[in-house]
Amino acid sequence: MSEVKWTGGAEHWTRKGEIKLFLWEKKASPKVPHRGTIFFVHGSSMASQPTFDLQVPGRPFSSAMDWFAAHGYDTWTMDNEGYGRSDKHRDINFDISNGADDLVAGSDYVMKATGAKKLLLYGISSGALKAALFAERHPERVEKIALDAFVWTGEGSPTLEQRKKKLPEFIARNRRPIDRPFVHSIFQRDHPGTADEPTIEAFADAILTLDDSMPTGTYVDMCSKLPLLDPAKLTVPTIILRGEHDGIASMDDLIKYFVRLPHPNKQFSVMEGISHASFQQKNYMSVYHLLDSFFTLPDAAYRG
Repeated sequence: MSEVKWTGGAEHWTRKGEIKLFLWEKKASPKVPHRGTIFFVHGSSMASQPTFDLQVPGRPFSSAMDWFAAHGYDTWTMDNEGYGRSDKHRDINFDISNGADDLVAGSDYVMKATGAKKLLLYGISSGALKAALFAERHPERVEKIALDAFVWTGEGSPTLEQRKKKLPEFIARNRRPIDRPFVHSIFQRDHPGTADEPTIEAFADAILTLDDSMPTGTYVDMCSKLPLLDPAKLTVPTIILRGEHDGIASMDDLIKYFVRLPHPNKQFSVMEGISHASFQQKNYMSVYHLLDSFFTLPDAAYRG
């Protein structure tokens, strides 16, 4: 395994009760206008820095945090409890509701540290579920939200259909082991070829530097407890991002959720040539563009 180092940022720590949570910050470039504060939320099988601050030689702006910081955003991410550098000692499976609770503590810290009145929120996969649940509970803290590799009811999901076969195993224990072949499987299960090998290997190195197992809670939730969200309660501007080849949710499932969102500022975008892990795909720059366009869309001058 290659040595993995994260540089150019600042580590922070906050608490959720007695639980210590790790946060990572990269500041906005002072050379461009300030565009807001983004809080990135990771998924089920990797901590925050491998997902959002991945460095790959020869891959410009492989780190989403670097790209958005260069374009004027203060960027933050956090390891949910049970992941990465955050506490892992509790005898629980660290489910999606627990992750949404983490975001309460994390957002409180970020808003106090930056003076931001509201946050731009991005979540991927189970991180999208955590982010959406947090936004349902605390809309006053969210300016806009982006839900990537998202799922609502799970109906028509080939990935979840396969995952359900191991549901008894996930229910029986709080953590599941991961290794390099598991990381490879993330890129092979939907449509092989959407990510290049150096990126996949760097991603595996980064993930396995921090963890050799992952919580089962989000898998149990996504396989047996959906829907966890009520679209009528997500009252902030929202973009749903779906990779063309992503198997976590069917198009019909996402559209049914989308049409029920009450805020008139809502978008649905299909990302060409992308499967599940958007920022690690060959077409990652298109994801950055979509997010930047949505986050910088001016407020409506007229509302009927």
